[in-house]
Amino acid sequence: MLAEAMDIISIGHIARDRNVVGHRSEVATGGGVYFGGMVFLALGFHVAIVTRLARADEQLLDDLKEAGATVLPTYATETSGIENVHAKPNSDKRVCHPLGFAGSFRPEEVPDVPTQLYHISSIMPGEVDLPFLREVASRGPIALDVQGLLRKRVGDELITDGWPEAEEGLSLVRYLKVDDREAEALTGEQDHRRATELLAEMGPEEVVLTHKEGVLVRAGAKLSEAPFRPRSLAGRTGRGDSCFSAYLGRRLLGDSPKEATRFAAALTTLKLERPGPFQRPLADVEALLEGVGW
Repeated sequence: MLAEAMDIISIGHIARDRNVVGHRSEVATGGGVYFGGMVFLALGFHVAIVTRLARADEQLLDDLKEAGATVLPTYATETSGIENVHAKPNSDKRVCHPLGFAGSFRPEEVPDVPTQLYHISSIMPGEVDLPFLREVASRGPIALDVQGLLRKRVGDELITDGWPEAEEGLSLVRYLKVDDREAEALTGEQDHRRATELLAEMGPEEVVLTHKEGVLVRAGAKLSEAPFRPRSLAGRTGRGDSCFSAYLGRRLLGDSPKEATRFAAALTTLKLERPGPFQRPLADVEALLEGVGW
């Protein structure tokens, strides 16, 4: 078990996904700890990845290891996976079918070492639960992507549904990430600004909401917005994970919410143009910010 301090401990299933765009299909590594973890590592943080997967799929961890992450897997009978179906090549809409489930996290799988932030990014229903969140929150601040907690399996499809324990769960969270559909599922509000206000009232100090055109952040009473301006959507899978980690990373490095929002939007713009995780020089992000004038 890990004994040294970490800047960030990222918790979530790594996935063996199948991405279907139009008539094209490919198998790819997925999961918030993958896309988000690679952004944290690009920003220079010492990152521990706490995940679950089948031993036969251990190669899914190679990118994270090569980028410098400390990887702490628990081996399960199968690896989580999702088939993400985009009927149209440039559509933001997708249908998700579960392919596997690596099991629920237990508190003892998370090293109890000093860290600046616990990043929890679940993708599957049952991956984390309220007692797990309580235990992690007792150790330090949580950044939560709520995706897996809102997902429900209906037949052979994963849909976004409600979270009955949201009020208590969100009270444990410092940074919250939702997309526009998840925000509506939690609040009943389609208006993004009003939705972030209602979510903040449940406890999170900062709420990050992504949608197809950009990112909206509420930090206290202040709102920050920035657009995504990609030339293509070839790398749409992992958009929200990358954006959230870019925002969190820059906040930990001392950026204001406004500055972190701009940086996250620019990084996500570049990530959207290429499949896979963000793996470009940070200078490309800075150049984009200067050239476009976010």
